[in-house]
Amino acid sequence: MINVNFIGGARKSFQTDSLEITQNIETISELITYLISQKPENTPDFDGKNLLIAVNGVDSSALAGIDTKLNSNDVVNIIPIIHGGSKTNVSFDVNNHKIGLFEINKSNSNKDYLLSLRKKFPKLYLQAISSKFILDKEHAKKIISISINKKLKNQLLSEKLETDLLLRFASTTQINDAIQNVGLSKSQNFILIAIGSKSYQKKLSEIINDDLDIIFKKNNQNFLKNYFQISSKTLNSIESKTPLTDLLVEKASILI
Repeated sequence: MINVNFIGGARKSFQTDSLEITQNIETISELITYLISQKPENTPDFDGKNLLIAVNGVDSSALAGIDTKLNSNDVVNIIPIIHGGSKTNVSFDVNNHKIGLFEINKSNSNKDYLLSLRKKFPKLYLQAISSKFILDKEHAKKIISISINKKLKNQLLSEKLETDLLLRFASTTQINDAIQNVGLSKSQNFILIAIGSKSYQKKLSEIINDDLDIIFKKNNQNFLKNYFQISSKTLNSIESKTPLTDLLVEKASILI
């Protein structure tokens, strides 16, 4: 029997902290293949390549790597590591407001998850926007700036800043449409927007660390062009290095 402990994001993939494996598995390579075959459906992806694996407390890279032999009663610790992007939040300031952006894995894309965070952090403004509706940091920053400036002028589209954010990313004044199209979806990651003090955002990032995905890892330009019916001709007529961002921000700013 081999005892496998999951650490960090691996716990989310397998919905458990540990497994006892009785199958005849001889190497780490065979163990990874077996684990991939056993991963529950509808849980975060388990990347069999980007892993830190320790056998009885010894890093497998100091042994024989994925060819390391496994024996009965071995204890294997598995820790996912991320390459090719940053799981950490993107942060910036808008009119003395601290802003944090976090990409949350779609396995947590439900209303209860967001409500639980709002309950834990009542002093933070928290809103969830489907990842496919945000191009990048600059796009997010400009639209969040609109909402914050409208709040300072008491000109929000709704009573709450969080709702104003949702409406502006959706470019609509219809709350139901915004929730349905831009809000939480079980099939899509979402960007968690957090507005508030740096100390509370740090605590938030610690709690949601295992739920994070690589932020802005997908290029959503074609989706946004199709969704908002923006033609290439229209974009070519705009004298800007970021015409799509500028046009989306303009749509968000003229809502009344």
